[in-house]
Amino acid sequence: MGAPAVIFDMDGTILDSMGVWEKIDADFLARRGLSVPAGYFDDVGHMCLRDAASYTIRRFSLPDSPDELVREWNDMACDEYAHNIPMKRGAREYLHRLEENGAKMAIATSSPIGLCIPALRNNGVEGFFDAVCTADEVGRGKESPDIFILAAKKLMADPRDCIVFEDNLRAAQSARAAGMSVWGVYDDSAHRHWEEMKRFADGWTIDFANAPIA
Repeated sequence: MGAPAVIFDMDGTILDSMGVWEKIDADFLARRGLSVPAGYFDDVGHMCLRDAASYTIRRFSLPDSPDELVREWNDMACDEYAHNIPMKRGAREYLHRLEENGAKMAIATSSPIGLCIPALRNNGVEGFFDAVCTADEVGRGKESPDIFILAAKKLMADPRDCIVFEDNLRAAQSARAAGMSVWGVYDDSAHRHWEEMKRFADGWTIDFANAPIA
């Protein structure tokens, strides 16, 4: 067996970024005279941006194209990701511990690469990761296990030897469908599903203090 393999979601798992997306959603819809309906954020939280755009257009009968929505969302998020989004509590220290243990690490994120890399770089953690995988690469969001399978392939790891850290329950279910172990990470944006996540996952953590060292 090679080095242990650990796959991290980014938003809401190692980065404290979900509040930014909630604000973007609210501001985006407010520009169109709309408010954020209950459940909307849960519906789009596991999707890649293009799928979220198509869903939003259908839900609100918007005249925009998916590409137009993605560009608008990216423009709204770009500065925040490059300069203002911090790490989740304990995440940086946990990455150090894994590195010292020889773990191979990957990011598997629904966010586009143009947001992902600047955020990791701004926090000084880009170098921890042997691979960065985005939903754009597989053409599907995390309702599918494809992104997790891609991350394992890039790490040259058997999916059964991978541990995935996720804050989103539906994404965690997809990681499990790929044959991986799953640890839930608490985030305020996903609090409605936290009790279910704790029952579903192999383990859970609030601040990485009790997370396993692979």
